[in-house]
Amino acid sequence: MAAQKEVIIYSTPTCHFCHDAKDFFTENHIAFKDYNVATDLEKRAEMITKSGQMGVPVINVGGELIIGFDEPRLREVLSL
Repeated sequence: MAAQKEVIIYSTPTCHFCHDAKDFFTENHIAFKDYNVATDLEKRAEMITKSGQMGVPVINVGGELIIGFDEPRLREVLSL
């Protein structure tokens, strides 16, 4: 079995799609780091620099950025 890729999600507490993405990770036993970009200005700047996006969620899976909760793409890059 291949090692799990690091998963990072840049999110806000009021973002419905962010909650959906985190629920997806939890249901599929995917460990993830969650950065609240509503309060963490350093991580917000990091997210914008990496993605060019101000909207959330921005998800980083092993260095590949996924903008929004794109479940089919997440399943593909996580081999689910």
